[in-house]
Amino acid sequence: MASVGATAGGTRQGPGAGAAAASFPSPAPVPGPAGAEDDAEEPAEVSGVARPGRARVVGTSGRSPGYSAVHFMPDAPDRDSLQLLQRVLDEISPRSVVTSAKQDENMTRFLGKLASQEHGEPKRPEIVFLPSVDFGLEISKQRLLSGNYSFIPDSMTTTEKILYLSSIIPFDCLLMVRALGGLLKFLGRRRIGVELEDYNVSVPILGFKKFVLTHLVSIDQDTYSVLQIFKSESHPSVYKVASGLKEGLSLFGILNRCRCKWGEKLLRLWFTRPTHDLGELNSRLDVIQFFLLPQNLDMAQMLHRLLGHIKNVPLILKRMKLSHTKVSDWQVLYKTVYSALGLRDACRSLPQSIQLFRDIAQEFSDDLHHIASLIGKVVDFEGSLAANRFTVLPNIDPEIDEKKRRLAGLPSFLTEVARKELENLDCRIPSCSVIYIPLIGFLLSIPRLPSMVEASDFEIEGLDFMFLSEEKLHYRSARTKELDALLGDLHCDIRDQETLLMYQLQCQVLARAAVLTRVLDLASRLDVLLALASAARDYGYSRPRYSPRLFGVRIQNGRHPLMELCARTFVPNSAECGGDKGRVRVITGPNSSGKSIYLKQVGLITFMALVGSFVPAEEAEIGAVDAIFTRIHSCESISLGLSTFMIDLNQVAKAVNNATERSLVLIDEFGKGTNTVDGLALLAAVLRHWLALGPTCPHIFVATNFLSLVQLPLLPQGPLVQYLTMETCEDGNDLVFFYRVCEGVANASHASHTAAQARLPDKLIARGKEVSDLIRSGKPIKPLKELLKEKQMENCQTLVDKFLKLDLEDPNLDLDIFMRQEVLPAATTIL
Repeated sequence: MASVGATAGGTRQGPGAGAAAASFPSPAPVPGPAGAEDDAEEPAEVSGVARPGRARVVGTSGRSPGYSAVHFMPDAPDRDSLQLLQRVLDEISPRSVVTSAKQDENMTRFLGKLASQEHGEPKRPEIVFLPSVDFGLEISKQRLLSGNYSFIPDSMTTTEKILYLSSIIPFDCLLMVRALGGLLKFLGRRRIGVELEDYNVSVPILGFKKFVLTHLVSIDQDTYSVLQIFKSESHPSVYKVASGLKEGLSLFGILNRCRCKWGEKLLRLWFTRPTHDLGELNSRLDVIQFFLLPQNLDMAQMLHRLLGHIKNVPLILKRMKLSHTKVSDWQVLYKTVYSALGLRDACRSLPQSIQLFRDIAQEFSDDLHHIASLIGKVVDFEGSLAANRFTVLPNIDPEIDEKKRRLAGLPSFLTEVARKELENLDCRIPSCSVIYIPLIGFLLSIPRLPSMVEASDFEIEGLDFMFLSEEKLHYRSARTKELDALLGDLHCDIRDQETLLMYQLQCQVLARAAVLTRVLDLASRLDVLLALASAARDYGYSRPRYSPRLFGVRIQNGRHPLMELCARTFVPNSAECGGDKGRVRVITGPNSSGKSIYLKQVGLITFMALVGSFVPAEEAEIGAVDAIFTRIHSCESISLGLSTFMIDLNQVAKAVNNATERSLVLIDEFGKGTNTVDGLALLAAVLRHWLALGPTCPHIFVATNFLSLVQLPLLPQGPLVQYLTMETCEDGNDLVFFYRVCEGVANASHASHTAAQARLPDKLIARGKEVSDLIRSGKPIKPLKELLKEKQMENCQTLVDKFLKLDLEDPNLDLDIFMRQEVLPAATTIL
């Protein structure tokens, strides 16, 4: 898991020299990397934060004259090799790295390598260790919320301050919060920028900004959720309800056809790191396109079968280092290596112009054949399974073979020894046997006689009593002692010698661990691309094109990848946003006409293209998109302590504060969570803010039922705004949906039709239409006469009942009070 928090000076474009640093504990899949900027005039102070466990966290900070900001990187998955962390360090060239004193093996090794950089390499950063308590979740939250920030007005209450910060910092990224907490602690101790000031003067922080690595596309957790890119559900099995989760109907779910677990992990990693690196994207698409050719189908299926045998090699290597290898580990490793050799041979017959095939053909070296040959010649798999331990094949070690022959011939030999022993025993003893027990040796076993009651009865002249077990007495005799001296502990000797051979074999494998790690990397990449090719073949996807000069997307007859699987028929729609025209597209139409599906469709097709997948469209051209922002669904959570409308505002605020001319913004029904007039005003204000940017306005798709936005009109006229609607047709009292996007503006929301579909009573629908017409015409709204008469009768009946309950003979009864308190107030509602 990676997160970055940083203070840095600079502009919005990107990080400069000396901006940030980092650290991680161990990898875990949580979506969402991010980025920052810095044009520092001098080296920046940097802090990196880590917590041990299943997730890695990166914290960074930078300091430059005149301006300070904290840059944060939301939680993102990383591998054991800490590639993401290395990219962060390479990009920001930190001066200091701050991390937790508690670290796992991978992080410790990484920090050691970082600290031992040669002088010829970039200047190595200072590594600072803080107590792990400084990265505690609760203490980090308090440190963030209690900070003195000059960009927050002093007049704000504590609650208002929390709401303000929650619109900037994703507090649901727990690892990132810990990173920021440790970062602030580090800045407070070093007092960067205020070294000569009084101690009560805190380090100035003028803003919090998101950090995005170069070539990565920024997508937040809300977008992943509303677009259903990932969707975890409870497992249906009653045995896994408490602990098991499964992937629900999601984009990841329908594209994940990987045969090995490492392929599935890599696919998830690609989904959490969409990129606009055209070289990387086109290299992925080239492989998918190759396997989509009909003549390559058999090859794809064969490779898919081989990939099913690629198993968890890092776990096996870890066990080998600890000498905890199981019999099953040798079987798995053997199958993995031979499958890798099959992949190599297959890829050598494929076009070497494709980089992945060339890498597999070259990097799956003869070391794999050496490993497979050693395992195949040494390990006796059948014998190992039967003995439940490592055993070797014959003709590997003559000494072991000789001892095994002796051990195999022991039963007949011991039978002969037992016969001779019986001749020397008391005639009352009917039988005896000579047995071999590992670690104890050879023993004479005789049945217990009825006369042998006390322990003293077990003594037999010439025999040493050992123990009683299952009504059999075990003794050492002169012959068994002679066997111990002659044959020794055969079983243990064989086991020790085979263990020594296993250790030597492990050393041979570990010496070639690098090629096994590379096998896993390339095989998982091939697995992912075969999975994407299989999905593209089954669902009819096409290859997208990339145009760096196009700031936006062009989609011809696109389809929603999930909706088309659930609907009987799906109507494709086109979308185009690029250049200086139609940067803001306002989509109106009746409820249930497909506006939300259209927005999600645009977002999903763009996302799929940015992970290097074919897309559900006839044609798609994707420009240099740097971020996708959404306000489609309110992801409510009690833990956030925010109202639904506040969550909506936070989502829009992220887009307003961070979207650039290359960003894609999808907004659905913003403003409906508050008063209609206020919601409409907010929506219009947000759109006008973007339109005022002119050609640098983001690419925005807005779906709304606020027809007044167009009718009043609240938006300026010009080429930047384009109005679209969902095509419908009225057939008598019925409304027919065509689910097709066309130019124009809807003339009504047709809410009554949707209400009828929801089975509301006809009387209520008719009244709703009547009130709606009165509001539009500006006429006063009067209550229905039938309802008014019914209410009058109820009030009359209530007054009569009260009067009949009066006791007129009661001397304390005051009729004047009754008239004033009961009759006169009721008269206003009756008359």
